[in-house]
Amino acid sequence: MSRRKSSKSKQSSSPSKFTAATADKHVLYELSVQSPESDIEFLDKTYQEERGKVPTHFREDFCGTAYLSATWIAQSEHHTAEGFDIDRPTLDNGIERHFKPMGGDADRCILHEKDVRDPSTKKPDVRCAQNFSYCIFKDRKTLKDYFQACYDDLAEDGIFILDAHGGQEVYESMEEETEQDEGFTYVWDQDEFHPVTGEALNYIHFHFPDGTKMRRAFTYDWRIWTLPELVEILEEVGFARVDAYWEGTDEDGESGDGEFTKTEKGENDVSWVSYLSALK
Repeated sequence: MSRRKSSKSKQSSSPSKFTAATADKHVLYELSVQSPESDIEFLDKTYQEERGKVPTHFREDFCGTAYLSATWIAQSEHHTAEGFDIDRPTLDNGIERHFKPMGGDADRCILHEKDVRDPSTKKPDVRCAQNFSYCIFKDRKTLKDYFQACYDDLAEDGIFILDAHGGQEVYESMEEETEQDEGFTYVWDQDEFHPVTGEALNYIHFHFPDGTKMRRAFTYDWRIWTLPELVEILEEVGFARVDAYWEGTDEDGESGDGEFTKTEKGENDVSWVSYLSALK
């Protein structure tokens, strides 16, 4: 549930190059949580199945280092993207690591230091909010305003795709450790949950083989939204149809396999990840 990266991790046999003093937390996050190739495969497949053509213009909300946008434009010279985020240092980190090495191809992506409710330069075919980032909107009116902005901003045949997570483990105070291939440990820390408000306070920590730790590298002050709430609000702002896609499990039945299938009911797993595809 806390990971977007579906490949299994294992302890590296070589010494880790990472320590708390030297590691870039954004690099650690990308290695632990993001899987842009598989995300784009899902975005492309979903759009083509619904619209019968290849999407070319993409918008990434809460883009952070815009790793997903950089991967999108790398598909071809016809692919363009826009990323929106309010954190300038994080955007600059992505520019240095992902876009400068691309040379002139980087010009096909515009990064905006703006609120995600602001309009795009060009109406996107596909717009997405990944890693449950919209959960920073804690009340219904604010979330509805965001979804309305998404609807209004899309191309006429556009699709808005967001991921969601849930299951009984979401409401528990717990820490989940995952050893990464690159020789460090990713820790997802669910520190607080308040049933009356639905608010949660979560952290990401990183631990290293030399015994050092990067505590609270990322903080998530969220509201945990349920799928019915999300679907209802998306439909209220005008989306014609909202489909849910459920993640399957690997052979041991304990971890997600990264494969998402359209479903009407889902499964009552203790921890699950789903995509919602909202068609304009």
